Amino acid sequence: MAVPRPQLTSRPEPRPWRRFVALGDSFTEGLMDEVGPDGRHRGWADRVAQALAERSVDGIDYANLAVRGRLVRPVVAEQVPTAVALRPDLASLAVGVNDTLRPHFDLDPIATAMENGVRDLRAAGSDVLLFAFGDPARRSRAMAPVRERIRSFNSAVLSIAEHYDCYLVSFWEVAAYDDDRLWDEDRLHLSPAGHELAAATALEALGLGPADWRTPAVPGPRPSLATRGRQHARWANRHLAPWVVRRMKGESSGDTVTAKFADWIHLPPSGVAPPENTK
Repeated sequence: MAVPRPQLTSRPEPRPWRRFVALGDSFTEGLMDEVGPDGRHRGWADRVAQALAERSVDGIDYANLAVRGRLVRPVVAEQVPTAVALRPDLASLAVGVNDTLRPHFDLDPIATAMENGVRDLRAAGSDVLLFAFGDPARRSRAMAPVRERIRSFNSAVLSIAEHYDCYLVSFWEVAAYDDDRLWDEDRLHLSPAGHELAAATALEALGLGPADWRTPAVPGPRPSLATRGRQHARWANRHLAPWVVRRMKGESSGDTVTAKFADWIHLPPSGVAPPENTK
């Protein structure tokens, strides 16, 4: 049973957003994208923020509260109240994949937390952009065991998006993301090209961009069997083994990481501004 394909946005026209806050995990933090002038990875949300600034005469205010490794309930408990206090007119909430990778996955409390977070953001007057994630089994047989978990979580997100009138990006069954060049060598995070494409998907969902991102790129030459073997061994040594060790110790990659932009910075209509508080 496939996840239903929703409309990407319930509103026909974009709104004049001037205060955008991004919440979530490493996907929104921007891990593995190019490094920005602040010394942190840039990411799709930073790209969307700059695109919004380009549409405004005066630019926009932007905050990014996302921290790598975060699960749904900590994001809702820690990041949502901070976002509500900032009173953005647009908030993105992208989280859930880390939950599906844990040994125990209980959808009901996770979906309830997600709904509570969206409800609080909407009650505070924010438009909300949500994400339904892609099918990992399309790229890796090793990820097939979490396929049903992601599908069930996506179904909950789709219902929440419909009930609370949210903007929505759905990556499920999108062939464009099957291209290995869009992924970092850790196989979990997007490459710079992947973040660029993710920004395009978000802008389309917000009514600000075309849908041509859905067209898959022409794949490059497939590596030889020997090369793929070396790549797999390097991935297991550099990424899988450290991840397993962290799980065994009960640690997260984000334990010592703080939010990239915990308060507003101002982005002018052109160029990239250094982080500055605008209070």
